Amino acid sequence: MSHHKYKLALLRRLKELGGRLDEIGAALVEEHSKDWEDMAVEREGEEVLEALGESGQAEIARIKAALTRMADGEYGTCVRCGEEISEARLDVVPDAALCRNCAAA
Repeated sequence: MSHHKYKLALLRRLKELGGRLDEIGAALVEEHSKDWEDMAVEREGEEVLEALGESGQAEIARIKAALTRMADGEYGTCVRCGEEISEARLDVVPDAALCRNCAAA
C-alpha cells in the first residue's frame, strides 16, 4: 500500500489546522468591550474558540503521530492488535491508529 496520498492529506490538514489555530489565537487576544452584556457574549465566544483550539491541537497530535508511524514504517498497522488498517478506513481517517474492530471496541 502506498502511503504517499495519505501523507499529502495529513500534511495538508496539518497546515490547515495550523492556520486555524493562528486565527483562534489572534481572536482570543482581541480587546474586550467595556459593556457587560457584550463582555458576556464575547466570553461565550471565547469558550467556543478555546474548545475548537483544543480540538485542533488534539487532531494535530494525532496527525503528527500518524506521520511518525509513517516514518517508522508502522503506518497502516493497528497499534493495538497489529492487524492492517483497511485503505477504506484510512481514506476516511488518514490519522487512524486503530483498525475498525479495535476502534469499535
